[in-house]
Amino acid sequence: MKGTFRSLRGFNYRTWAAGAIVSNVGTWMQRTAQDWLVLTQLTHYNATAVGVVMALQFAPQVLLLPLTGFAADHLDRRKLLFATQASLGTLALGLGLLTLWGHVRLWHVDVFAFLLGCVTAFDATARQTFVADLVGEEDLSNAVALNSTSFHAARMLGPATAGVLISAVGSGWMFVINAASFGAVLCSLSLLRVNELHVRDRARRTRGGLLEGFVYVWKRPDLKAVLIMFFLIGTFGLNFPIFISTMAVRVFGQGPSGYGLLTSIMAIGSVTGALLSARRAQPRIGLLVTGAAVFGAGLMLAAVMPAYALFAVTLVVIGVSAQTFTTTANSLVQLSTDPSMRGRVLAILLAIALGGTPLGAPIVGWVADTFGPRQALCVGAAAGFVAALVGLRYRAKTAPSTGR
Repeated sequence: MKGTFRSLRGFNYRTWAAGAIVSNVGTWMQRTAQDWLVLTQLTHYNATAVGVVMALQFAPQVLLLPLTGFAADHLDRRKLLFATQASLGTLALGLGLLTLWGHVRLWHVDVFAFLLGCVTAFDATARQTFVADLVGEEDLSNAVALNSTSFHAARMLGPATAGVLISAVGSGWMFVINAASFGAVLCSLSLLRVNELHVRDRARRTRGGLLEGFVYVWKRPDLKAVLIMFFLIGTFGLNFPIFISTMAVRVFGQGPSGYGLLTSIMAIGSVTGALLSARRAQPRIGLLVTGAAVFGAGLMLAAVMPAYALFAVTLVVIGVSAQTFTTTANSLVQLSTDPSMRGRVLAILLAIALGGTPLGAPIVGWVADTFGPRQALCVGAAAGFVAALVGLRYRAKTAPSTGR
């Protein structure tokens, strides 16, 4: 994989990546514990409740959209990340203490999920755009893919570890461990060589600044196609906490260890997809279409698997395709967007990808409760196929002029 890890040659990216991998492990441990807490301790296997928590956690991506992209384009991203990472750690600690003291209720998880979502809305946009400050334009696509590799490499370790620890000491400690893990990112941010950051001039503040991102996207058919595809898959397809937890508990009769292992197994595919993306020099719309189609096929196959082990194998395919799709879309948007507009356009991408969850997660959860987990997987599969058709339609309209 020559050149796959080329972004790590730079001191700043290496330092950032070291802190991020530690924090990512903690994040996946908390996600696993939160889903398990809601599904098995605060409710009686209620997938709709898990969907509501997910909706509250991702709704701020839409509600705060005008502010998050504006902040990423106009504020010092490094200082903004200091504030968001410290806030995320504090919220994780608060939820952990409530759980350890035995006072946690479902509405507490709902409130903390919404607050986490508010902070994450600013944090995610800042982190995505901060990558360009760390490596520059020439290695941007590679760095985006390596960021995804880090996130999903942590997914291999975090959920499986959390599953074992939840059985041994309970869910509360997972939140506390995650709170401590944010110290690694804060340390890496403080160690960066500020004079080596690739910081460009901040976007000028204009009266229409908040709307410029929408106008910019509206004039770009390529960006609109990518965003529509991301909306479909992000809203109905990327509901893995619901898909995996309900299949593990209600179909295969697994405990927390079995659930955590399934999430980690899917991460094997996600890491593979991210590394393959890092190897590619340039993202292409054709790869985006392929990723969406394979994602739909993988979910459809998972829906009919009769055994736990076979279901686990299909999760690897789903992980590869989902990561190929998301990383390619992210890189396409970043590389084709003017740097002065990048924060606002990425905020729109993240709002569509994650902000669709408040709509899709409760629907998918209701389908799982009413018709069964296998039928919920079919909803995600349909979203993948429709997204592929959107991409094919765009390619058909532009092929004569682009040659792609």
